[in-house]
Amino acid sequence: MNVKLKTTPSPQGQKQLEILRQAVGKALEKKRRLGQYTVTWQDGKPVIKGEDAPGANENTF
Repeated sequence: MNVKLKTTPSPQGQKQLEILRQAVGKALEKKRRLGQYTVTWQDGKPVIKGEDAPGANENTF
């Protein structure tokens, strides 16, 4: 069986991807303005950012 993988999405897929990126960007910006923390993915691991993030106010000795 020959399987051909596309490296770029179709024009319709590209449009959908761009709309999703815009929606996520707006949601992250809204959370930032409200002072809420966010969870994103970076270097293969989840990253929690923000002043009210769980564990953000804990003192480390």
